[in-house]
Amino acid sequence: MLQERIIIGIDPGTLIMGYGAIQVIGKQLNVLQYGILHLHQCPSHAIKLQKIFKYTLEILDEFIPDEVALEAPFYGKNVQSMLKLGRAQGVAMAAALMREIPITEYAPRKIKQAITGNGNASKGQVASMLMSLLEFKSLPEKLDATDALAVAVCHAYQQQHSSPKLTTWEQFIQQNPARLV
Repeated sequence: MLQERIIIGIDPGTLIMGYGAIQVIGKQLNVLQYGILHLHQCPSHAIKLQKIFKYTLEILDEFIPDEVALEAPFYGKNVQSMLKLGRAQGVAMAAALMREIPITEYAPRKIKQAITGNGNASKGQVASMLMSLLEFKSLPEKLDATDALAVAVCHAYQQQHSSPKLTTWEQFIQQNPARLV
């Protein structure tokens, strides 16, 4: 019997937050929904954080995911921008923690590598590859949505390629009987 999981990917941002929900059944990935939250009109950074928190909770309550994957802030030269981005990521994480959903963070380079095979791929290249992999027809207006889907897909791939942790020889033998000589 194939295990079904729902993964929410989040691309945190202070102007636009992307999100993507995927369903994983075995190795099959299905897009449930993706989109963005516009934060341009918010009068202050605190209000943006409040909107991110509330919207993230709404997404989590709608899809009831098994896991949340977030894009980790990358290194930047503007300390204030990095601080604001870290806060946006933090409130999205707090929403998931409030719902007791496990969180995993991925560096942008790792996400791009998982989707395209190139850690330096552009947003457009990532989006095009996702269109092919997930079989959706058109690109969204803002690629923050496909960035969030990429985070979710990256997480699904990481889970598929990770083997269970074996802590004893007995467990290893049980998991690998064909390797006995």
